[in-house]
Amino acid sequence: MIPRYSRPEMTQIWTEQRKCEIWLEIEVLACEAMAGIGAIPLSDARAIRKKAAFDLAAVLEIEKRTHHDVLAFLENVATFVGKPGRWIHQGLTSSDLLDTTFAVQMVESADILMRETRALLEVVARRAREHQMTPMIGRSHGVHAEPITFGLKMALMFDEFKRSLSRLEEAREMVRVGKISGAVGTHAHLDPRVETAVCKKLGLEPAILSTQILQRDRHAHFMSALALVATSIDRWATEFRHLQRTEVLEVEEYFSAGQKGSSAMPHKRNPITGERLSGLARVIRGHAITAMENVALWHERDISHSSAERIIFPDACILLDYMLATMTKLVDKLIVYPETMERNLWKSKGLFFSQSILLALTEKGIERKVAYEMVQRAAMLCWEGARSGREGAETLLPHFLKLSDEIRAVLGVKGIEKACSLDRHFAHVKKTFKKLGI
Repeated sequence: MIPRYSRPEMTQIWTEQRKCEIWLEIEVLACEAMAGIGAIPLSDARAIRKKAAFDLAAVLEIEKRTHHDVLAFLENVATFVGKPGRWIHQGLTSSDLLDTTFAVQMVESADILMRETRALLEVVARRAREHQMTPMIGRSHGVHAEPITFGLKMALMFDEFKRSLSRLEEAREMVRVGKISGAVGTHAHLDPRVETAVCKKLGLEPAILSTQILQRDRHAHFMSALALVATSIDRWATEFRHLQRTEVLEVEEYFSAGQKGSSAMPHKRNPITGERLSGLARVIRGHAITAMENVALWHERDISHSSAERIIFPDACILLDYMLATMTKLVDKLIVYPETMERNLWKSKGLFFSQSILLALTEKGIERKVAYEMVQRAAMLCWEGARSGREGAETLLPHFLKLSDEIRAVLGVKGIEKACSLDRHFAHVKKTFKKLGI
């Protein structure tokens, strides 16, 4: 991943240096496990633990000749260990190193991603509590529907990212599996106890059965989870972008001192962070398709998956880490305009009370079709008045409902006023927050 979207902690996991460090630890642990069951001399295992090392620059130079990264690594390690080094990689195949290391890297990455998701949840919960009862209009099809609160909108975001956290936890467990089982996974040249011991020391579960590789449905599951989390980030970035449109302007991304919005128009304050997050989500969703394509391999293995995985897994983990941290900052500093929310709420002239009146009429015994048409007639008069540009109480739906002889005859003025109250829309907000644990 390019440095622009990379953070050091996550990036370090996917470096060549870190990969070779894990390779070396696996080889040493395997030798210690073999010594533990009497397969190799204990003194040799101790010497390997003491002397085993590698020089990354030398490994990369050797690979230019061997065209094989693991063999280049083993050749370099042997120069540090001496004669006991003959036991290194005894009975192992390259994929024992590659796939078990890959599992460690994915687990370490998942730990960071889960931590960042928890940090995002904390910020979202705080903003939800802050605006628990801040009224705004809810929209369907982009059109005014009925009132909600901005707190409810943020509570919905909280609920979604709780599921994101669960997905990451599940994905972590799916890939927390290693294999030290030899060329086609049969343990023909390596006691299964070695695999168990090595995996335990690495915090992994040994695969019950593998071929020369771990099956790639696990990896596709992991990548799909990352893509879903990225998509949730995209969903909320898009929401905030819509709410920042000039015609709406109910929220706005923080705009720092000295920041510029346009090379041509000095007045611009654009939702660039949300747009960036939406764009990056597309990259990770694309990687999920590639991960699924990697599931179908020839027989016990081929390496058609390998080249793609070298790109997509570091990229996706590094990108999602950046995206989670960036979304956390966006929400933390999001500027909220309650006054604009209230002003926009009334732009539709109280037409959102139409369902309340409809239900009040049916509760009084009016047939639903008849009640619907009664309310619609008053609503259309209200719409015509709204287009006139006039302001004031006489332009709101309750005024036209009171003018309707047929509605007033059933509900009375007090019944209309009771139905036309924002309170019923917010009556269950606190209960919802309690259920979510916010």
